[in-house]
Amino acid sequence: MPRSSPAQPRKIALVGYHGVQALDLVGPWEVFSMANNFGGTRAYEPIMASPAGGDIVSNSGLVLAGSTALADLPDELDTVLVGGGDEPGLRSMAGSLRWLRGRRDNTRRLGSVCSGALILAAAGLLDGRRATTHWGVCDVMRDLRPAVNLEPDAIFVADPPFYTSAGVTAGIDLCLAFVEADLGPEIALAVARNLVLFMRRPGGQTQYSAGLNVQAAATPTLRKLIADLGADPTGDLSLPSLAARAGMSERTFSRVFHKETGTTPAAFVEMARLDRAKALLESSDWPLARVADRSGFTSLDALHRAFQRRVGATPGDYRQRFGRAGILPQGEAR
Repeated sequence: MPRSSPAQPRKIALVGYHGVQALDLVGPWEVFSMANNFGGTRAYEPIMASPAGGDIVSNSGLVLAGSTALADLPDELDTVLVGGGDEPGLRSMAGSLRWLRGRRDNTRRLGSVCSGALILAAAGLLDGRRATTHWGVCDVMRDLRPAVNLEPDAIFVADPPFYTSAGVTAGIDLCLAFVEADLGPEIALAVARNLVLFMRRPGGQTQYSAGLNVQAAATPTLRKLIADLGADPTGDLSLPSLAARAGMSERTFSRVFHKETGTTPAAFVEMARLDRAKALLESSDWPLARVADRSGFTSLDALHRAFQRRVGATPGDYRQRFGRAGILPQGEAR
């Protein structure tokens, strides 16, 4: 059953600045607005905000008009979400760090989208906390604030009252989880369907970075094979089998594959199987042996070895960290 809405709408401040990534703000706005429509009540009041108020010029040139100055925002904010953006824009938020710190004790959820996590980190809010950000700025985060427990493969991370999401569209995933926690899964699912989105996106964000980079760098022959491996990493993916599928000798295939992708066929197959295993660990309660089998690993032990080598954790640890969003009110299960 849908959960009841509060007597007053939850005020959600979406914080931008000149140089912000527009989708970091517009995506969450659409989720909360659509939740109001499907819920039949005004459960949320999204507010576009910026340090000085007025128009926000995004990094694409899109202008978001009429934002509220941070100093003029109401005291009773339910949620604050800071968008990511270009480097000058991120640096321009230095004068707003005190405002963010002042919100720590009286705001239910303080969060970020994409590289906006760097702003929360610069304010010292994420020290000793688990967090994520866009895969492209993970090294920047490590250098900026080593005390942050970075989870680079997560779509979003909940360490209440702080909530951080990965690159750009991951902010929509995070806000769908907020809607599910606040209003129930039926309304969240209706929003996800209307936006043509996963209710819970399978896999971590690295599948949208390194994997696509490998595919984009390959010639058409290998590009199709790589796409096929990502879609189905099970079965016989030995070097002889892959070379035959590519119509090459084993020696030529190995050489061409490494030249075009920067990795070996065996290493790529293992990464594809790990991506599938991660997706299953995040979205199912299957026993680990079944996860291993459906991901193409020859045994549970092979799955464990691959996780320890490439993820630095066991499959069980990974499921604990990413198998449940951690957004639902305490004591509730999905």
